[in-house]
Amino acid sequence: MPSLGKIGKIVRRSGKKPEISKASRASENQTSKIYLKAMPLRNLSDLNTVKREVKSGKILILKVSPLADKSIEDIKRAVNELCEFVKTVGGDIARLGEERIVITPSGVRIWREKTVAPEEQVPTAA
Repeated sequence: MPSLGKIGKIVRRSGKKPEISKASRASENQTSKIYLKAMPLRNLSDLNTVKREVKSGKILILKVSPLADKSIEDIKRAVNELCEFVKTVGGDIARLGEERIVITPSGVRIWREKTVAPEEQVPTAA
């Protein structure tokens, strides 16, 4: 049985075994290069590592509580710097609860549920 990573569009050629098309192989290679990595943010010098990992195409989940325990000002500075960095590389950033943030590289977006603003009227069923 083929692994899920090998499933692609099958091209049949007369008298030959079925082959996976080049387009399917290319998309398989692109998706196989995205990794998710979790790491703690202990001090401001860790930001260089975070930026390098995101530039290399990794999605990062950062636990920010180790830095927040040391200095609230440092965590504010780190988050602001990461937000600016994400804008420059075309990635995305979002909070995951109180202790974690997720940062994505270019081409990966974080889904956000659209909420109705409090001042807008919410339609009700009659």
